[in-house]
Amino acid sequence: MPIPSAIIDLDAVTLTLPGPAGPVNVLRGVNLRVAPGESVGLMGPSGAGKTSLMMIVAGLERATAGRVTVVGQDIGPLDEDARARFRRDHVGIVFQAFHLVPAMTALENVALPLELAGRRDAARAARDTLADVGLAQRADHYPSQLSGGEQQRVALARALAPRPELLLADEPTGNLDTETGRHVIDLMFRLGVERGATLLLITHDMMLARRCGRIVPMADGRIL
Repeated sequence: MPIPSAIIDLDAVTLTLPGPAGPVNVLRGVNLRVAPGESVGLMGPSGAGKTSLMMIVAGLERATAGRVTVVGQDIGPLDEDARARFRRDHVGIVFQAFHLVPAMTALENVALPLELAGRRDAARAARDTLADVGLAQRADHYPSQLSGGEQQRVALARALAPRPELLLADEPTGNLDTETGRHVIDLMFRLGVERGATLLLITHDMMLARRCGRIVPMADGRIL
């Protein structure tokens, strides 16, 4: 597949959701273009629309209007199953909450998206990626047996194991102490670069945003 000129290309994207007092305009004509290999820090106050924008890029939310092109594909017309396959093949996501499967070991959590993609080497690739985040010795532990930092490193390994073109991170250090968060971020940037992933990072932390190649401010559903 040829490399697209933009990994993320949003054209006049709006999102309107129903609310108790009537429709709520969450996103208001957002335009955003992110080049392959770029790292972008998306910043803004709570309610600015940052997470909603990320959900639209991931295909987890459908835009009300506008064009959403991700990794060269217009994902607007895709149904839910096609969107799920698109995420599986092209997008890795790291959330503030770790969203690990409690009944699965660290290894099984990381292998899950690979197995869903039909990868015969799922266990080996998962083990290799756990080693990349420094958790080879914790592969057989369950989430309840891991610290918060270890759980987020497992979540990062799960996002990176399929080698996605696009990595989305929504406040990935929000549930971690400062030192642990710094370690997770160091890993995210290093491994993302090594694997050639484009990064869209949502954060309230200016110091963290400054590690990105570009900072994009948001407010009131608009890119400033």
